[in-house]
Amino acid sequence: MDPSGGPHGRGAGLRSLRQDPSVKDAKIAPGTTRRILGLMRPYRGLAVGFLVLVAINAAIGAVDPLIYREIINRGILGGDAGLVVALAALVGGLAVLDGGVLLVQRWLSLRIGEGLVYDLRTKVFSHVQRMGLSFFVRTQTGALVSRLDNDVQGAQAALTNVLGTVIGNLMRVSLVLVAMFALSWRLTVVALILLPLFALPARRLGQRMRRITREGYDLSAQMNTTMVERFNVAGALLVKLFGRAEEEDREFAEKAGRVRDIAILRGIYGRIFFVALTLTAALATALVYGWGGTMAVSGILDVGTVVALTAYLNRLYGPLTALSNINVDIMTALVSFERVFEVLDLPTLVAEKPDAVTIPRGPARVEFDRVEFAYPSAGEVSLASLESVSVPDAPVAQTVLHDVSFVAEPGQLVALVGPSGAGKTTISYLIPRLFDVRSGRVSINGVDVCDATLKSLSDVVSMVTQDSHMFHDTIRANLLYARPDATPAELQDALAGAQILPLIDSLPEGLDTVVGDRGYRLSGGEKQRLAIARLLLKAPDVVVLDEATAHLDSESEVAIQRALKVALAGRTSIVIAHRLSTIRDADQILVVSGGRIVEGGRHEELLEAGGVYADLYHTQFRARATADADTERAE
Repeated sequence: MDPSGGPHGRGAGLRSLRQDPSVKDAKIAPGTTRRILGLMRPYRGLAVGFLVLVAINAAIGAVDPLIYREIINRGILGGDAGLVVALAALVGGLAVLDGGVLLVQRWLSLRIGEGLVYDLRTKVFSHVQRMGLSFFVRTQTGALVSRLDNDVQGAQAALTNVLGTVIGNLMRVSLVLVAMFALSWRLTVVALILLPLFALPARRLGQRMRRITREGYDLSAQMNTTMVERFNVAGALLVKLFGRAEEEDREFAEKAGRVRDIAILRGIYGRIFFVALTLTAALATALVYGWGGTMAVSGILDVGTVVALTAYLNRLYGPLTALSNINVDIMTALVSFERVFEVLDLPTLVAEKPDAVTIPRGPARVEFDRVEFAYPSAGEVSLASLESVSVPDAPVAQTVLHDVSFVAEPGQLVALVGPSGAGKTTISYLIPRLFDVRSGRVSINGVDVCDATLKSLSDVVSMVTQDSHMFHDTIRANLLYARPDATPAELQDALAGAQILPLIDSLPEGLDTVVGDRGYRLSGGEKQRLAIARLLLKAPDVVVLDEATAHLDSESEVAIQRALKVALAGRTSIVIAHRLSTIRDADQILVVSGGRIVEGGRHEELLEAGGVYADLYHTQFRARATADADTERAE
């Protein structure tokens, strides 16, 4: 709806030539047009008003040359100075009116366009927020952000371009051609003969512009991806550790140089197009003046008509060029919206049932009853276009949990142990319902988690992983994320329980200290204790710990173990243990192997049984004894 192309429509013609014609061959999903109209429903009053203003603008553009004709024929040649002044004042008044129309038209354009952007962005963001964890595991973040930003913007721009430019140009061309043929069909036909001389080369130029524009977009996306991956802490650290700074500089400079060259070439092509259009209009004007002037001298045509015809030519060529790609404009809008709808149509596998119930608070009993589970396939949770590397999944999803059954009574600590890939983390993910079971049942206090409201499940269950995420914000903001209404005293108590209050008090900015990207300004132990403080602030009934002390030094592990005693007191706890020495006092130890629970009992019972747990424990004990002996010899 942007009228910035001016009354001649040259900007619109240039935009059309930049559109990718390959969209004409795209197959649009049934119902796409109906959904777009549905999105436009809240703005239908504004759209009607906008189209009325477009029609007024087109009518003013068609009336002006007729007034010029009357000024010359009846005013100047007729010797009527009063008429000349009156008609000139009318032209001025129409110009003022047209300026006001264009301003209001622009406001309506922005109101509709930005409203659509807002609606689409909030819909996509809300939908993505509720997608299952598998979606985020497979999806490339940059591609998802691009879909939320660039594709939404593209859909809005394409739609408003169709509504404003296409419809406006149709009105302008129709009115101009009717007026021109009414004034002189011979001169009109002659003027139109020159159009192919411009249009054919312009289409070839447009193909080149589309190709380099597409390449420029791709290279810009690559540059953005490079910057996102290299400018976060982990990426910057990797570059430094491998000494790749010079190679990264060189590769980035090559991409940036190509983007620069493409921008220059695109600017030159755009200027060539503009000059060619202006030249064609000038040649047509010369032709009309030459032949029309001769006819005027011969008395066949009046002078005012010749002037009016030349004025109409300036309003004809740009819109005609833009309309030559009307099918591309329409299909671009449909394709852009369809890409957004693809995300909105992805199923939310973990969804709340309409009749969901609330899990009662208090001491919690967690039960797994013959649970079978397989991770969802790519086709169920993601789009190939949102994945950086899309590899077809196996036709049948592989079951990773088999007949898993156990009970964690209120207040008990249940430890899950076993080799890597056995299924321990998968079991932990099913408790807060990050995934849904394929068969069987996971329940808390007798309520199947699939039947519970997501809010009550989130309130009851909390989880701390081995690499707890922190937002790039203050310590206070990261804590309040768990409970926004927490008081300063409650924050202090949570930090004290997590054994991190002395550290926070020693910081110059205290709770207002920014933790950095993903909490990288904190050590691993500090970040884990802050995560435990966040858990204490939330005060759940069930705590899930996924190797929360893994990869930490002995001092940090001791501090975290003290913090965990506070966090787990009186709560039902499911703990995935990396170091078996940390769960010797667990009420129940479950040994997971190959997606099955193969052993269960207390520490002493499992050691006496001499099974898998005993083998794991003795292996770790021997490895720790060997490491201690090596340390002593080194000292």
